[in-house]
Amino acid sequence: MGVIIAVIAIGGLTLFLAVMLVIANKKLYVYEDPRIDQVETMLPKANCGACGYPGCRPFAEALVKGDVLPGKCTVSSDEGRSAIGDYLGISVGDEEKKVARLACAGGTNVARNKAQYEGIDSCQAATLISGGGKACSWGCLGLGDCEKACDFDAIHMDEHGLPVVNTAKCTACGDCVIACPKDLFSIEPISHHLWVACKNLEKGDEILEDCQVACTACGRCAMDAPLDLITMRNNLPVIDYSIDQQNMDPIQRCPTGAILWLDNQLGAVKGKNSKKIIRKGEREMGYS
Repeated sequence: MGVIIAVIAIGGLTLFLAVMLVIANKKLYVYEDPRIDQVETMLPKANCGACGYPGCRPFAEALVKGDVLPGKCTVSSDEGRSAIGDYLGISVGDEEKKVARLACAGGTNVARNKAQYEGIDSCQAATLISGGGKACSWGCLGLGDCEKACDFDAIHMDEHGLPVVNTAKCTACGDCVIACPKDLFSIEPISHHLWVACKNLEKGDEILEDCQVACTACGRCAMDAPLDLITMRNNLPVIDYSIDQQNMDPIQRCPTGAILWLDNQLGAVKGKNSKKIIRKGEREMGYS
């Protein structure tokens, strides 16, 4: 008899809990638009964060809610963005592609080391040891933290120990910006053609002992640029990208090529007066 009562009690309790779960499911159910799943499958699944959202799923939710347009995803192809717009019945929007840019051209063929760093193969670690051994305290250390941080195979170290960004693969996620202890990377619209590939704050030709392509703060670029396009601040040219860049005039008289014209087809273009660097090997350590 006791066993029967126990079975009935457990059965009753189970039935009660089941009913409560059904009621809770009805009361606490949160509707999710089924289009979110479909839109998520149409996104590139890069989860790079370049759109401003922490991943493709939150971005898909924002698209369905109407908080953002497909064009915000610069990783998707034009066809992919158009397909999402057609599916949701919204315009694609116009969002310019952004890429990572490096503000340094001081590879081992043009920049000296003041000491030989021997330690963990990491820029972060090297920075803690007398700045990493490079004579220019603002320059790239060349140990590839940015390359390791890039999940999209968009950064590779060249033969002179400088990171090269593949703009076609770059998603503008910003991981390289975070990884670089010298703060040499920034995320820029691809239409920003004028670029200062140096962060040296010293003025004068003496800095050329450290790096042959350093900015010497001569100011010629600012003189030759349209009014207010370039101003000199802390011995570096600062470009106002809200002003039409127009042409390559500002780079032509730069003696070191520290200010460049970045072209999607031609690559990094130096001015006609920039000295040609043909050295292939490493510069010797120390000073001469």
